[in-house]
Amino acid sequence: MTNIDQFESVFKSADKTPFKLEKPTLKTVFVVTDLPTDEANTYHTAVGSFLECLTRECDLTWRLITAGQYDDVAQLLQLIEAESPDLICTYRNLHLAIPDFPYSLGVFVDVLTQVVTMPVLLLPSPRMLRDGKVELRSPEVVMAVTDHLTGDHHLVSQAAFFANPAGRLFLTHVEDEITYHRYIQTIGKIPEIDTDFAREAILEQLLKEPHDYIRSCREVLKEADPNLMIEELVTAGHRLSDYKRLISEHNVSLLVMNTKDDEQLAMHGVAYPLAVELRETPLLLL
Repeated sequence: MTNIDQFESVFKSADKTPFKLEKPTLKTVFVVTDLPTDEANTYHTAVGSFLECLTRECDLTWRLITAGQYDDVAQLLQLIEAESPDLICTYRNLHLAIPDFPYSLGVFVDVLTQVVTMPVLLLPSPRMLRDGKVELRSPEVVMAVTDHLTGDHHLVSQAAFFANPAGRLFLTHVEDEITYHRYIQTIGKIPEIDTDFAREAILEQLLKEPHDYIRSCREVLKEADPNLMIEELVTAGHRLSDYKRLISEHNVSLLVMNTKDDEQLAMHGVAYPLAVELRETPLLLL
């Protein structure tokens, strides 16, 4: 390596991405159900309990959508386009004969997460609330999950916004071990590169970047809300299984994820399998 290459590497290593706090706007909230009016009102009350902290801070206008107000995706999208809410609250498998079908989100949620620009708060089904399987309360433990945390100011800002001011916010980064080991195996076939050194140095750098970014997030968020506890989870592993384990271990009450992908119509990264499987965990899908 030349002196110029060494200087460039040191310079790039010192170049860190500082967190920039965004302040989300929340004025109008849609609660979308497939229920008759009486049952929809009961569910609406439960959603209000979940958003209690935001209700105290924001003057919210609520719009309750019941079973008779739309028959298909196109009609629902027309309702949303007409009023352009800041947040849509709903649940899986709207208008399906088997509402608790565990292997899908249903066409309505699939389209909402890809077409509309506002966040979708995906909550447990009304049946789970009636059966006592879950209870919707203001989220005490919020976790932000993404394939690449560093620089995702929008994700972190939204997660902090929805967290209880006296709660805990986990900023999470799980580096994919399968991809990492594949690169190390490739490097091992190049005689000019010291494989043992590369194995340690690459992983150290991959984990250093989210560490540095989370430190920046903590500094900025502490100024905005001194009572919010910011916690860091940075590791290497198998993303889906490790995220599920971390969510269970820390009793997460709201999971915040990106869903849109510029290169495909399907939901982004690990978001879809997590959204399908975590039926009892509220999800904020951005």
